[in-house]
Amino acid sequence: MESQEILTSLLELAEQVELEVRQEALGGEGGGLCVLRGKNILFVDTMADPAEQIATTAEALAGLEKMDDVYVLPQIREILDEYRG
Repeated sequence: MESQEILTSLLELAEQVELEVRQEALGGEGGGLCVLRGKNILFVDTMADPAEQIATTAEALAGLEKMDDVYVLPQIREILDEYRG
């Protein structure tokens, strides 16, 4: 899988587990999961390179208990497993 395909799969997965995804220009070094007014929001920095966007998104998803209840493509599951712990 290419970087853009991985990122797209991760973002779709985030929406599937009911995270609000906001893709914003944050200067290239921002992004991550936060709680705003009781709602889980994943900020993805569009100024960051694709590898950093993947890392930020995978790290946020890997920490969610909901991920155990959702089907994830094996290649994406491997990426998430790298960020668990």
